[in-house]
Amino acid sequence: MIGLFVVCFGRISMRQFLIILLLAFLVGCRVYQVDVSWPEVHPLGKDLTSFYPSVHISATDKQQKLREPKSVLTLRDVLALSLMQNPSLKVSAWSVRTGEAKIQQASRLPNPELETEFEAFDDQTDFSHAETPASVGGVETAIQLRYPIEFGGKRARRQTVAELEAKLLGWDYEAKRLDILTETTLAFIDVLQAQEQVTLNEELTRLSEQVLNMVKAKVEAGVLAYIEQVPAQIELADTQVSLERSRYHLQVSRQVLASTWGQSTPTFGRVEGRFETILPVPAVEQLIPRISVPELDRWQTEIGLHQAVIHLEKSSRVPNVSIGSGIKYFKADGNVAFVSSLSLPLPLWGRNQGAILAAKYNLQKAYEERATVEMKIHTNLSKAQSALASAEVTVLRLKSDVLPLAKSAFESTSEGHRIGKFTSLEVVNAQRTFFDFKREYINALTGYHRALAKVERLIGQPLNLQ
Repeated sequence: MIGLFVVCFGRISMRQFLIILLLAFLVGCRVYQVDVSWPEVHPLGKDLTSFYPSVHISATDKQQKLREPKSVLTLRDVLALSLMQNPSLKVSAWSVRTGEAKIQQASRLPNPELETEFEAFDDQTDFSHAETPASVGGVETAIQLRYPIEFGGKRARRQTVAELEAKLLGWDYEAKRLDILTETTLAFIDVLQAQEQVTLNEELTRLSEQVLNMVKAKVEAGVLAYIEQVPAQIELADTQVSLERSRYHLQVSRQVLASTWGQSTPTFGRVEGRFETILPVPAVEQLIPRISVPELDRWQTEIGLHQAVIHLEKSSRVPNVSIGSGIKYFKADGNVAFVSSLSLPLPLWGRNQGAILAAKYNLQKAYEERATVEMKIHTNLSKAQSALASAEVTVLRLKSDVLPLAKSAFESTSEGHRIGKFTSLEVVNAQRTFFDFKREYINALTGYHRALAKVERLIGQPLNLQ
């Protein structure tokens, strides 16, 4: 550290000096820009309002009342609830605000330091009296205000790094927003499926009761032996177990859906959606050019951040200078002297070489990570598209071919049983086959809609967006 000390004598009041010095070091307040870190919203769910915290924290921010829906909910309803009330999304949103606050801090100038020195003691100095040091005989009192001056553009580069870090938090928020949309959609699909399964099992239970009553009537009339009644009884007991299981699954699915908007106990009635509506599935080659997701879009900011860190680390090679100015009071003759100082470090050995090299390595690492993420998204999109296409084929085949045949076989067997052509076991088997295919149809529709939600998440937009 090199130090320079200059003394200039003259007469000036201490109060006047302090006022002049403070005015010289005062700087204007910089305007704090907000809402600069949020990226453009991707098409998926763009028409829905998401949670954005206010800049100024108020009591209403801390005590926001959770909305508890009571009525029938559509997919749009549950998505709107989740985007405004999901706890994880709120955490991510406040992280962006935290990043913006760090921009403000990074833009601030360093604080000055006030330094006091006592010199030139003699044997007559007595510190036992409760007098101020400046009034004690033989003591020279120096009061100096020091201020560090940053060179190399450190403050501007530090602010650039903070701005890019905040923008990355904005990209994290956008990714979380899309994740919440997908998570809520999948939970909504599960509730739809559970409702369909309950309805199916209720219908199956009613039919099983009808078949059992029909067989019982024939057994009581002596037309059939009692053994003909056993398969129908077993089938009814099995369908009742399936019905209770599906009702429990519906209850769990409703709880999972309600948790996406932060509600522990569901209060809504039921959900409604176009469960049997399917869209044509494009080839994966048509989907890849449509990819627009924050996981890829963020890399321009990510690479820019690493480049900014390199510049910041390089600026650290330039030493800062600390200047000081103040007064020294001489008790002996009552003179006041101006005191000025300047100090700077000597970068003889450490010039931040290691930090600069690490920042350069991190930049190259970012390029590789970007390629890895892009490949992973393409691979996942290919898998999701294959699952979607397979589910589409299954749904169409079951709906157009299998279900009509199974229904016809069940109706024919039931009619034949009335006239004595088929046994009750054959009726039960035909009924089970028909409802097994209906259950498979529901599962295929569920698989289709789940795969569709994953594809839309991977491309960042609705599949039917023109």
